[in-house]
Formats: sequence, C-alpha cells, structure tokens
Amino acid sequence: MLSDLPILSFIVFSPLLGIIVLLLLPKQSSRWLKVTAITATFIPLLLSLWLYADFEGASGGKPYEENSTWVDASLSKEAVGEVTSYAFKFQYHLGVDGLSLPLLLLTTIVAAMAALASVNIKKRWKSFYLWFLLLEIGMLGVFLARDVFLFFVFFELTLIPMFFLIGIWGYMNREKAANKFLIYNGVGSAIMLIAFVLLVSTAGFTVDQPGGGQVTHLSYSGDYAVIKDNMVNPDSYVNMPPDAAQGQSNPFYMTDTMRWSIFILLLIAFGIKLPIFPFHTWMLRVHAEAPPSIVMIHSGILLKMGAYGLIRFGVFLFPLQTSHWAVVLAILGVINILYGAVLALVQKEFKLVLAYSSISHMGIVMLGIASLNEIGLQGAMVQLVSHGFISALLFLIVGILYERT
Repeated sequence: MLSDLPILSFIVFSPLLGIIVLLLLPKQSSRWLKVTAITATFIPLLLSLWLYADFEGASGGKPYEENSTWVDASLSKEAVGEVTSYAFKFQYHLGVDGLSLPLLLLTTIVAAMAALASVNIKKRWKSFYLWFLLLEIGMLGVFLARDVFLFFVFFELTLIPMFFLIGIWGYMNREKAANKFLIYNGVGSAIMLIAFVLLVSTAGFTVDQPGGGQVTHLSYSGDYAVIKDNMVNPDSYVNMPPDAAQGQSNPFYMTDTMRWSIFILLLIAFGIKLPIFPFHTWMLRVHAEAPPSIVMIHSGILLKMGAYGLIRFGVFLFPLQTSHWAVVLAILGVINILYGAVLALVQKEFKLVLAYSSISHMGIVMLGIASLNEIGLQGAMVQLVSHGFISALLFLIVGILYERT
C-alpha cells in the first residue's frame, strides 16, 4: 500500500538524488548536467501524481502523515508550582490534506516545466541546477510540513537558492533585484519566526494530569495539530478564562492582546510573500530581472506560499480575528485587483505586464479568503492553482520570445 510507505519524505527529498549525481559530474558536461537535473524533477512529479491518484482511498480517507521526534529535551523541577517536568520537542511532521495536495501537485508540475525551460542557461550549469533542486526541496517541504519550526526551515530554504539564482543568472539589474528580494523576504521571515515562537509558547503545549486535575508534565512543541486543537477547542486551557479553571488560576490562558499580536504578525509576514499592497515592490524587480525559468517558479509557486500560510496559520488558527478583519482583507484585495490591473495596462515590458497582473490575481485570492466561507476558500484555492499554471506558461512564452529576439 502506498500509505504504508514514507511517500511524503520521498517526494520532498527525491531531488537530493539529482543533487548527488550533479556533484559527481564534471561541470563541463552541460548535456548530462541538464539531463540529470530535468530527470530529478520528474521523480517528485511522478510520486505526487501517484499520491494524488491514491489520496481519496488512503486508509479510510485519512490524510497521509509522517511524524517522528527530532529533539526531545526534558527538564525536571522539584518545586515549581504544580508542574514537575517540562519537555521541548522538535517534530519531523509531514502531512497532506485537501489544502496542500493541489499546491503540491502544482509545485512538481511547474518545477519540471521550469527545469525544461532552463536548457538555455548560458553559464555555470552545474551551480544553477544545484540551487534549482535545492529550491524545489524547500518548496515541497513548505506545503507538507506540519510543524511550525519545520515549516520555517523549509520556508527559509527557498530564500538562499532564489537569491543566487536571481543574482547570478538574471539580467542587467539582477544584483539589486536579488538584494531587494532577500531584504523583504528576510524581514518577513523574521516577523514570521517571532509569531511562531509566540504561538508555540502560548498554544503549543500538551499537559499530563494523572489525577486530581494537577498538571505534572508540560510538553511544548511546534506540532500544528496540537496548536490547532488548543486554539479552536473551547475546552482547552488556551480558551478557558482564568476564573473558570476549576476555581484555580489558569496560566495557559491566551489573552486577546496576544491573539491579535500573533495574527497581525502572521498577516504581515505572509502578506509580504503574497504580496499584498504596499509590500509588492520587491516582486516587480524579481519578475523583471530573474531568468524566465526562475520567474516561472517565483510567480507560479513562491507567491502561493504566502496565501497558503495565510490560510493555514491565519484563517484556521485565528478564525475570530480573521472575521473581525474580513472587511480590511477584502479592501486590500480590491486594492490589489485594481492597482495591479490598471498598471498592467500601461506597461511596455512583457514581464512587468505579467508581474502587475499577478498582483491583481492575488487580490482575487485575498477576496476569497476574506469571504470566510467554504465556497470563497475553494475559489481562492482554484485561483491559486490556475494562476500558478497560467503565469508559469506565460513567462515561458516570454522566455522563448527573449531567446528568439
């Protein structure tokens, strides 16, 4: 059975096979380097197609999951209130569901297309494809990670390869574009890390109560399932007011101030990646200066990571805060739609036409998220996938025109 295999790990790390072979090949063998890299991108594509075909019939309809503990650091204390021991865990937790599966399939298809479109790269083929395959590992991991720190590791893994792919193989102003990309996304990642640390420290815990309601063991981790259960379960400590915890004080209660702080931090972090106006200027430079195959990746996949994170960590974990800000999100979406569409009409550079239209399309995604209903979220997902394919194909056409003229 497919569900008995670590299929998710195979999908995420299968490009490593291509990286290993590339390291063994001489850098002058351009033909074999290209064949190896392109072949390596088809391995996760075939595995994701296999997963997609088998997903509905997987063990009673349950999503695929792989969960193991990386680090388990325990700390015992003899006289610290009721808690006698603490544990801090880092989980290697991968999973796929109806939200991540379409984006996973989009990633593998567009990555294979971009690898094929990279055959016209003129210099340093070996380095290019090494960074390319490392970038694909990061993108696949983002959509499958179910631990916030693991998600952050994969998210960061996409930044460094993109920085070099833009800065070395881009056009005339490639270094400025690469630096702006790194600065904006680095700031967004720092904000996201702060939000994740606050989230784990306030909601990423499980308690052990052997008897009498006394908490004797407290375990903290970044496991998304634990955090979500604590956030949305009305009977959890996080949602239980201090005076309702069996007449005792409740040190685990998450205040409204903390909820709003984490939500706004996540909105800014993923809004930069989406991008939401006015955090969009870095994206225009990347679309204009990066090589066509890398713009295919950026427009077709990387922008979707912002919307995915906003839905996964914003809407699902903070539904009340999202509902209060639904009008604001809708207004930001309308601004994106009109701003991107109007400016796309007056551009004379093909890449900038597509760049501004991508801003407009991401506004439609924002409107779907702001609706906060099933149809709206499904529409946002359809828009993400359709825009991923369409923008990648359009940038492929632009790349062909550049090569021919």
